[in-house]
Amino acid sequence: MPELLIELFSEEIPARMQARAAADLERLVCEALGPLNPRDAAAFAGPRRIALSLTVDATVPGGTVNERGPRESAPDKALAGFMRKHGVDRDALVAENGFWVLHREIAPIPAGQQVARVLPGLLRRFPWPKSMRWGVGSAFTWVRPLRRIVCILDGAVVDFTLAEGEDNGHGLKAGNLTEGHRFTAPGAFAVGGTKDWLDGLRAREVEPDAAARRTIIAEGVASLAAEEGLSVVADPGLIDEVAGLTEWPVPFLGQIDDEFMTLPPEVMQVSMRVNQRYFALRNADGSAAPRFAFVANLLPRDGGALTIAGNERVLRARFADARHFWDLDRTRTLESRVPELDRIVFHAALGSQGERVKRIVRLAGILAGMPAGMTWFDRTPEDIANLQPETVANFQALAQRAALLCKADLTTGMVGEFPELQGVMGAYYARHDGEPASVADAIGAHYMPRGPQDEVPTAPVSIAVALADKIDMLVAFFAVGEKPGGSGDPYALRRAALGVIRIIRENGLRLDLARVFWKAAQGLPESLRLAPDLDVLPEFVADRLRVQLRGEGARHDILAAVSVGNTDTDIVRLLARAKAIADMLETGDGRNMLAATKRAANILRIEDRKDGPHEGTPNPALYTQPEEKALAEQLQKTIPAVEQAIAQERYADAMRDVAALRPALDQFFDKVTVNDTDPAVRANRLRLLSELCRMTVLIADFSQIEG
Repeated sequence: MPELLIELFSEEIPARMQARAAADLERLVCEALGPLNPRDAAAFAGPRRIALSLTVDATVPGGTVNERGPRESAPDKALAGFMRKHGVDRDALVAENGFWVLHREIAPIPAGQQVARVLPGLLRRFPWPKSMRWGVGSAFTWVRPLRRIVCILDGAVVDFTLAEGEDNGHGLKAGNLTEGHRFTAPGAFAVGGTKDWLDGLRAREVEPDAAARRTIIAEGVASLAAEEGLSVVADPGLIDEVAGLTEWPVPFLGQIDDEFMTLPPEVMQVSMRVNQRYFALRNADGSAAPRFAFVANLLPRDGGALTIAGNERVLRARFADARHFWDLDRTRTLESRVPELDRIVFHAALGSQGERVKRIVRLAGILAGMPAGMTWFDRTPEDIANLQPETVANFQALAQRAALLCKADLTTGMVGEFPELQGVMGAYYARHDGEPASVADAIGAHYMPRGPQDEVPTAPVSIAVALADKIDMLVAFFAVGEKPGGSGDPYALRRAALGVIRIIRENGLRLDLARVFWKAAQGLPESLRLAPDLDVLPEFVADRLRVQLRGEGARHDILAAVSVGNTDTDIVRLLARAKAIADMLETGDGRNMLAATKRAANILRIEDRKDGPHEGTPNPALYTQPEEKALAEQLQKTIPAVEQAIAQERYADAMRDVAALRPALDQFFDKVTVNDTDPAVRANRLRLLSELCRMTVLIADFSQIEG
C-alpha cells in the first residue's frame, strides 16, 4: 500500500503548541483522506516542523451515483439549477416515477489526486491557537512563516500549491526538500519517503520524534547528575518544554557559586526554570546541590566548555537579582505589608486583596472554632467534648494570624518577579519575622493543593487557612455571577472546589459545606449575601466530587444515587454511605436486592399513575399469602434498624440489614401477584412495596445506580 509523508517546515513553533499541532494534523488528514482508508499514522513535532506519515489505499473506489432531481412537472428553472449543480445537460437525465434522475458513473480517483485535492484547503484552515501573516500577496496564515511543504506519496511528489484565486499562497508548493539542523547542517536535501526522511534528519542532527527527544533529555540529565551522586528535581513539564525547544538535545551540567546557595531552594529552582529552562539538582539528603543541568541544541566543537561557562555566567546574573529581592524583602515584616493589600484590586465587584484578606481571617476563625473542626487535632469525640476554651481560642488566633499574613508576600519584590512563589516566600519571610511555626507553615501551604499531584495541608492551622482561602474564592465569585461555564474557568474555581474536596477527604474533616458556604457569604457585602448563584454552589462542588471519583475509577453513579433528594453536604458522610452501598453491591445478595428494589419502584411508579399514590401502612388483615406476610414482618424489623443505623452513621450495618431482605423479596415476587383482581388486596400490596421504597430512599435513589 502507498505510504504518504507530509512535512510542514516553518520558523520556530512555540513549544507549547507542537504536540497539539501534530495531533491536529493527524486527525484532520485522516478525516480528509477517509475514502483512502488511512492507517498506521505516526505524527511528529519539533521546533521547526510538524509531520505525518501514514499508509493509504492506492485509489478512492469508483461507483455509481444516483441523484434524484425535481419532478417532471417542476419549472424549467428548477431543472436548470439541478443540471448546473451537477454539470450535466438534459441528455444525462432520465425520467423515473415522475422525477428527473441522474445516473452517473464515478471513476476511481488515484490517491495522489485525492491528496492534492484536499490538502491545500486543510492547510489554509489549520487550527493554530494563534497564527501570523507575513510577506505580501497572500492572506495565508501559519503559526510562524511556513517555508517548505513536503508531500510524497509512494516515493513521488504530490504536486499542489497553496495559491487560491488571486492569493499566491506565498508561492508555497509541495515538494521533496526539507532541511536539517539550522547551524550544523544548513541547506536543503531531498527525501523519498518516511525512512529516508527520518534517516536524513538524524544524519543532519535533527531528532524529529518528540518522544525520543524527551527520553534523551530525561535520561541524559539524570545520568550526568548520577555521576556526581545527585538527583534531578522531577519536572515533566520542563522536559516537555525543552524537548520543544531543541532539535538535537545535548545535556550538560553547570556549577552554582557558593554565595547563592543560601537562597531558598524554591527561589533557585523557579529562577532556573522560568528564566533559563534549567533543571534543579538535589544532594542525596534532599538539599539543593550547587549544580544545575541544562540542554544545548547541538554538541559544541569544544565539548561544551564555552557553553557551560556562558550558562554559568547567565545564571550568576539571575541569582544576583534574586539575592537582591531576597535581601530587600526581609528589611520589612509581613505585617507591615498588610495595609498595601488595600491598593491591589482583587476583582472589580469584590474589592481589594485587603478586603479579601479580612474575609479569609473571619472564615479561618469560624472554621477553627467549629467543634467538628477539632478533629483536626486527631482527638476522640470524648477529647473534643473536654477541650478547654483556651485551646480553641489559641487555635483560632493562630489561624487568623496566618490568614492575616497569607497574602502579604504579594507586595514583595520576589513574588513580583516570580509569581509562582507566592505563599512559599510568605512562609520564609514569616519565619524570618519570628512568627510561630504553625503560622509560617500555614502561609506556605494555603494555596495547596495547586494541582492533582500536589499534597494537601495536614496541620490544623494550615487546613483552616487553606480551606478559608478556597471557600472564599468559591463563594465570592459565585456571588458575583462569575461561575464557570462550559470549558471556561478564568478564576480556576473548579480547581478550588477540587482543593476543598481533597483537603476534606484526605484529612477526614466533618464539615457541613452548605452551612460553611452560608457563613462565608455573610462576610460579603450585604447586597451579595443572597445572590442566586450561591444556591447552586453545593451542587457545583458535588459535581466536582463526582468528576474526581470518576477519575479514580470509583462508582460515581452511587454517589449520585446517595445525593438525590439528600441535602447532606458532609463529604465524609456521603462517601461513607456510598462506599457501604458499593460494598453491598459487590455481593450476590446486594446485586439481587438492587434488582428487586428497582422492580418494586417500577411497579409502584406505573400503578401510582393509574390511581396512586399508594401510601400508608399496609393492613395485615388483607395479607392472603405467606410470602407477603413474611416480607411485611421482615420490613417491620428492618426499617427501624436501618433508620437507627443511618442516624448513627453505621452504614455498613444498614446495608447488611437491607441485603438481608433479599430472600423475602425473592419469594414475594416469585409467588405473589401484586395486581390482584381484588382492588383492596392490590392496594394493600402496593402499600407494602411503598414501605420498601420508602426505606430504600433513606439510603439512596437506587434507580440512579447502574446495573
